[in-house]
Amino acid sequence: MADTALPSRTSLAERLDVLPFTRRHLRLLTGSGVGWALDAMDVGLISFIIAALSQQWDLTKGEAGWIASLGFVGMAVGATLGGLLADRFGRRQVFALTLLIYGVATGASALVGSVAALLVLRFFVGLGLGAELPVASTYVSEFAPARIRGRLIVILEAFWAVGWTASALIGYFVIPASEAGWRWAFALGAIPAVYALVVRWGLPESPRWLASRGRIAEADRIVASFEADAGVEYTPPLRKEPASRAIAKTARARLTTLWSPEFRVRTACLWLVWLGVNFAYYGAFIWIPSILVDAGFDLVRSFGFTLIITLAQLPGYAVAAWLIEVWGRRITLSVFLLGATASAVVFGTATTVPMIIGAGMALSFFTLGAWGALYAVTPEIYPTSLRGTGAGWAAGVGRIASIVAPLAVPVLLGAGGAPLLFIVFAACFLLAAAAAWGLVDRSGAALDDR
Repeated sequence: MADTALPSRTSLAERLDVLPFTRRHLRLLTGSGVGWALDAMDVGLISFIIAALSQQWDLTKGEAGWIASLGFVGMAVGATLGGLLADRFGRRQVFALTLLIYGVATGASALVGSVAALLVLRFFVGLGLGAELPVASTYVSEFAPARIRGRLIVILEAFWAVGWTASALIGYFVIPASEAGWRWAFALGAIPAVYALVVRWGLPESPRWLASRGRIAEADRIVASFEADAGVEYTPPLRKEPASRAIAKTARARLTTLWSPEFRVRTACLWLVWLGVNFAYYGAFIWIPSILVDAGFDLVRSFGFTLIITLAQLPGYAVAAWLIEVWGRRITLSVFLLGATASAVVFGTATTVPMIIGAGMALSFFTLGAWGALYAVTPEIYPTSLRGTGAGWAAGVGRIASIVAPLAVPVLLGAGGAPLLFIVFAACFLLAAAAAWGLVDRSGAALDDR
């Protein structure tokens, strides 16, 4: 008789959707967000380290581009595998493992003495990092109440600005301080290896994922703990768990379903958005410190400009977090992408310090606001049984553009300088803005728990 008191998957989802925001939500958001910030710190640090190593090791533009790109190769592999693994083994387990992988690899990078060794470690850093980001957004979205789900994902993504700002501070104060400054920067990036243990034991598994695997009692206990924190009492219905509604139960089925008639348009448009934003964002922000050095600014001054530009990320996230529940996902995403388009054109033609800083801050504001909206919409457009796979493959395909971008920047700079380079970035943002209208907007709606 005990089994008859178990709640159904539907009732579990409904209970999560109607909850108020609780301390447990805050703990989960903060715990995931710190991991996200540490990810951003690692990605941001490499832009400053490349600028420093280009002078110390006399790197060619091609070598510098490969140092950036190998990390993104790892991210592409990690994102596609991470999503599949998260749908198979759970969100929390994969989240912690990926943090551990890239934290250890980043710390080991502090000891390298050659470009070849650094390239190998950058791949493993990317492998962990690429898997973590889509898994974290999927994880938080599956706990978030429906009415504020988009806002919470944008706030999660806002931790990226915290991490990138930390990397800019390290770049400004630590890297130029000595010849070993870049090594100390990498050593600081090893913090995620310790944090992984906190994540593994301190955060609960997703109840939606547990329910999709038939582990209803475990899912019920986790949801009940959130209800207790909110002072909500729940009386379980006297009904058994219905037959599984999962539309995909194997890795092959999940990949095939992404291109079924129901999902093919949203998958194609989502991949286009990820490709456009990845190319423009990483092409610009990985190279901005080096571009400023090439423009005649010394290392410290170029890092200082980059720090100021980076600070505009947080207001971008704040505005996007507000608008995403007012305007909806698609409008917010496309408006911020159009703002990034205009900012890229102005930055590419800027000739004075005020123009460089002003256009750079606008580019930072709109691009990071767009990232927040993109991470909010991505996990929402797929059902639970393939949510990790869909989000992971979108991120993985997008990483193809982030692999190409650092290698393409030197070529574009040689062909037409900064104006041509940022016109190309603007075109990528514009393409992404158009593709955003092919996505499904689930603002305020319950997640699909098939």
